[in-house]
Amino acid sequence: MNNYLVIGFGFFAQFLFFARTIVQWFKSEHEGEIISPVIYWQISLLASILMLTYGIFRNDFSIVLGQVLVYSVYIRNLQLKNAWKKMHWITRMLAVVIPVIYLGWLIFGENHNFSSILKNDNVSLFLLIWGSAGQVIFNSRFLYQWIYSEYRNDSVLPLGFWILSTIGSLMIFVYSIPRLDPVLFTAHSLGLFMYTRNIFLHYGKKGIFSKLTKTPSVKNIIKQISDRIK
Repeated sequence: MNNYLVIGFGFFAQFLFFARTIVQWFKSEHEGEIISPVIYWQISLLASILMLTYGIFRNDFSIVLGQVLVYSVYIRNLQLKNAWKKMHWITRMLAVVIPVIYLGWLIFGENHNFSSILKNDNVSLFLLIWGSAGQVIFNSRFLYQWIYSEYRNDSVLPLGFWILSTIGSLMIFVYSIPRLDPVLFTAHSLGLFMYTRNIFLHYGKKGIFSKLTKTPSVKNIIKQISDRIK
């Protein structure tokens, strides 16, 4: 596949990942507490498929590993939010079938399979271990979030989720530099603000919007946008 198209897949995936975080952050800033909206998990499904595509064509084991670890957690959170069955049946079917097709591709495909990904000469053993560890830490936040949510019987984003996000994101950011990966570099340099901001919100730091909402017209606009985020 054309390299520019592959990079396009990656940037679009990270744009969606960033968009979901912006939406979650906006809703949380307005409410003054950490919120887990349905749309966050819906966007995650599409972005994960695109990012998995990018990782396969980049022959990047750490990216593929990261998406494999968390995909089912996105679906489970939609179930906990009672939103999974409300999605169109075709959307639900594609969300389940596409990852299975990709897995078959990685196992039986002649090009861009598990073998080619693990034997990428552009990635040293140290870099492979560092990048994979970063992805494991970064994406284990969803495994932690899932266990925490199951215990609460509700989809929530606890403090540990944002701490793991920050640590893992820093590691992947460092990994992106020697890999010359503009997608990972851009995404994780921007995402770190959102992760640390949610940590501040957890500890009761006033929302950024608290000052803006002193103006009635601005307060009304922010409220209207927040109310549309479910």
